[in-house]
Amino acid sequence: MSFEITGTLVKKYETETKGESFKVRDFVIKADDNGKYDNFVKFQTSQDRTAILDDYTEGQQVKVHFDLRGRQWQDKYFTNLNAWRVEAVGADPAKKATKQAPEELVAEDDDTPLPF
Repeated sequence: MSFEITGTLVKKYETETKGESFKVRDFVIKADDNGKYDNFVKFQTSQDRTAILDDYTEGQQVKVHFDLRGRQWQDKYFTNLNAWRVEAVGADPAKKATKQAPEELVAEDDDTPLPF
């Protein structure tokens, strides 16, 4: 089950290595819920997902896609918000689409049919 939330990136922590090969990175956003009190939410990324924060700066508006993860250890229960995608809020969709379009799909000014 996945969820998403929008807010301001408040804090990015450094990537930590746990054990020999497991990496984690935490970050915090201030949720845009317009409540009476500030709502700070801490997320965790792991392994190759620790790099998804590299292009974002503190203070930037972001949308976080995440899953709830829970586990039990020695009669204690833990819950993690496991972030798997972060995207900028308010990014121009036209620029984003143009930037990501493969060159072979861009039509030229002639009437040559596209290869698909």
